[in-house]
Amino acid sequence: MQRVERDLNRFRQIVRGKIKKDLRKYISHGEMIGRQGKRLVSIPVPSIDLPRFRFGKNQGGVGQGEGENGDPIGRGDGSQPGAGEAGEDSGQHSLDVEMTIDELAQLLGEELQLPNIQPKGSKNIISQKDKYSGITKVGPNSLRHFKRSFREALKRQVASGQYDPDDPVVVPIRDDMRFRTWKTTEMPESNAVIIYSMDVSGSMGQEQKELVRVTAFWIETWLRSQYKHLEMRYIVHDAAAKEVTQDVFYRIREGGGTKISSAYRLVLKLIDEHYSPDEWNIYPFHFSDGDNWGGGDTRECVEILRNQILPKVNLFCYGQVRSLYGSGRFAHDLNENFRANETMVVSEIADRDDIYNAIKAFLGKGK
Repeated sequence: MQRVERDLNRFRQIVRGKIKKDLRKYISHGEMIGRQGKRLVSIPVPSIDLPRFRFGKNQGGVGQGEGENGDPIGRGDGSQPGAGEAGEDSGQHSLDVEMTIDELAQLLGEELQLPNIQPKGSKNIISQKDKYSGITKVGPNSLRHFKRSFREALKRQVASGQYDPDDPVVVPIRDDMRFRTWKTTEMPESNAVIIYSMDVSGSMGQEQKELVRVTAFWIETWLRSQYKHLEMRYIVHDAAAKEVTQDVFYRIREGGGTKISSAYRLVLKLIDEHYSPDEWNIYPFHFSDGDNWGGGDTRECVEILRNQILPKVNLFCYGQVRSLYGSGRFAHDLNENFRANETMVVSEIADRDDIYNAIKAFLGKGK
């Protein structure tokens, strides 16, 4: 049984190393998304053959048989059966390996060298935890502390002269019995909320939404490993903003122009009504192609961010995805206005290969 467990642990380490080696590819191309359960993620890993010895006679091959040093190795004349025809051997297959969300987050943190987050919100949820920290003389048999009971019996017999070193029989009586007891403590748990906002105007196509979906998966994976309780809110906007479900967020198709300030006003409303900065760690993420409805709305966005949103949140992250139709101006405007602000992070995501750097930029501050 121990050998089986040892081999299983060795296999897990090999698989973990394989996943970590190719993690950048997984991050960029999102093979795992859609394969996630409540606490597990199924990852397609190329099949792994563990090295092993084969017993028996050599069956021939390169370096065997007659010949002298330096003789060229023959290429064959192509007359062997099956030459040039469809092969019979199986190809390379992948193996679906399950990992917990926490294990995946740990790999992500190691690969991107992400610091652990220092929570800003103080408390919101109080959990009760029972800890066995004491001994009592009464209690149910299920909590009997055998070592302490035996010790009490030994002390009693030695004190009364009943203990015989040549016949060391120790028999506990009722008064010797000791039982474990517990203490209930209340522990505050740090909470966090992610508020995703996405531009769904006519210039945002399915390719851009897929970049958002993959990036959001990894953001959520990391933040779930940092907080006991994580809530998600979803906002879509074109010229107007509205809150939607997660499914609608990734599937909705809208059109029309873009007014980013409508999303920021809705983000602010959610924070003010549901998420006190004194009790919550707040992470708004906004994704757009950078096209906005005139300079007047951009100035309004800057004012809302500077005076109302940024003072209340841990981090505000803006991801600009490249589009054939978007101007890409908004990222430049944010950088120009918030370059020295530690709470604002701007990253441009032109294609899937940029997702890796975007996640590192968003989560690398440890805020």
